[in-house]
Amino acid sequence: MLNKLISLLLPYMPKSFVWLFSRRYIAGETIENAIKVSKSLNKQGMKITIDLLGEFITNLNQAKENTSIYLNIIETVERYEIDGNYSLKPTMFGLLLDKEICYTYIRQIVEKAAAHNNFVRIDMEDSQCVDRELEIFRKIRLEFPKNVGLVFQSYLKRTLDDIKGLQDLSTTELPINYRLCKGIYVEPAEIAFKKGEEINEHFLKDLEYMFQNNFYPGIATHDKLLVEGAYKLIEKYNIPKNMYEFQMLYGVTPELRKSIVDKGHPMRIYVPYGKDWFAYSTRRLKENPKMAFLIIKALFFRG
Repeated sequence: MLNKLISLLLPYMPKSFVWLFSRRYIAGETIENAIKVSKSLNKQGMKITIDLLGEFITNLNQAKENTSIYLNIIETVERYEIDGNYSLKPTMFGLLLDKEICYTYIRQIVEKAAAHNNFVRIDMEDSQCVDRELEIFRKIRLEFPKNVGLVFQSYLKRTLDDIKGLQDLSTTELPINYRLCKGIYVEPAEIAFKKGEEINEHFLKDLEYMFQNNFYPGIATHDKLLVEGAYKLIEKYNIPKNMYEFQMLYGVTPELRKSIVDKGHPMRIYVPYGKDWFAYSTRRLKENPKMAFLIIKALFFRG
């Protein structure tokens, strides 16, 4: 009850208070903030993926504006020679308003990244978006096989079947690049695993399938048990370091992150930025009230 109460009240609290939490996990409001953070992470031996905050737009003018911003992000990041790539959420480009327009805008962004020999990852959103996002990914992958990737969420019961459904697109020369995470959206029990043990079990099953079938997984987790499980699979299948990477959110579990990097595993950090940080932070709390205690704790204890 306390967690839920905090999550409901937080949107009405001063932004300066919410920022006390958010600043540890969000680079800032501007691309310059994101560049500064990215340079620092690169110097520490980590790659990055930059994400502009925002999702679930209400009109297509916003989709057009977001496309222009992303094209500028790519120009800026490439100019500063950042070692990293790009992540985006299709609902920022009108996925739920007009799927074809969304595809056109995302294709433009991937084409821009491809011109710099770079890469765009299409994030997976809630269950109403999954089929549309799979369809858009398939179309763009066929045209830009080296320059686009996707995300899968292990808590969705359909995930392994969806991975298998894209098997035809992956080759030895051009394996599909996936990010595998647990998933954060609240979904009904009919379509999503609810118990932590089940989610972890299926995370490792999905990851093992990727290793067995020539995919390139981004192992996106802050769960020490899953990290240890990934280590065992990497050793079991003798996976070379150019065929996987670990991924973490900026500012989260820095000690675990350091231990992974110190062992010599490749690491990529998800660096979110943008003016929508307040809405992003409060929306995530509404979706998952259990985070409230962790947020209060984060005000006092880093990591």
